Amino acid sequence: MDQVREVLRYHHYAYRIEQTYCQWILHYIRFCGGNTHPRELTFKDVERFLSDLAVRCEVSVSTQRQVLNALVFHYRNVLDISLEGEIQPVRSKRQPNLSTVLGTEEIKLFFRQIVGTHALMAKILCGSGLRLMECVRLRIKDVDFDHKRIRILGKGDKWRSTILAEPIMPEFCAHINISCFMIFFCYILP
Repeated sequence: MDQVREVLRYHHYAYRIEQTYCQWILHYIRFCGGNTHPRELTFKDVERFLSDLAVRCEVSVSTQRQVLNALVFHYRNVLDISLEGEIQPVRSKRQPNLSTVLGTEEIKLFFRQIVGTHALMAKILCGSGLRLMECVRLRIKDVDFDHKRIRILGKGDKWRSTILAEPIMPEFCAHINISCFMIFFCYILP
């Protein structure tokens, strides 16, 4: 697995992709018995594994495709083996995409249950439409209080801009002031 990680990093794959690919490759090895090296397995084993995921585990179409990509990457880039033949696993069935939306009372109940930094993060996610990791990586210099905008480094290292919800601005300012004070305080005292 160290070699897989090394090749993924060489090709500049994201850390989350690295984790996911390694997880699926290990899952595949365990599925095939755990004692057999992937170099000794064939495309029929890959096909059997992907079919099992679709039938028994009922994974989604995108998950099955991601697993296939992980295994093809492993064989092609790490083991230098071409998967001969065309892989024809049982395909996952696309489920209707019904999104779950919380009602007004459920949202109020949710925000009553969380406090502190997590509550502020949830308010930013809801009010400004950020993704979770965009919120986690948010920096002070990315927030423009004068124009009520947030500049976000999103997926694919692309910048975008979104609104800063006005109701959370006072809480956001207070959080920034406390954070800056704590950083300043930590540097002053030995």
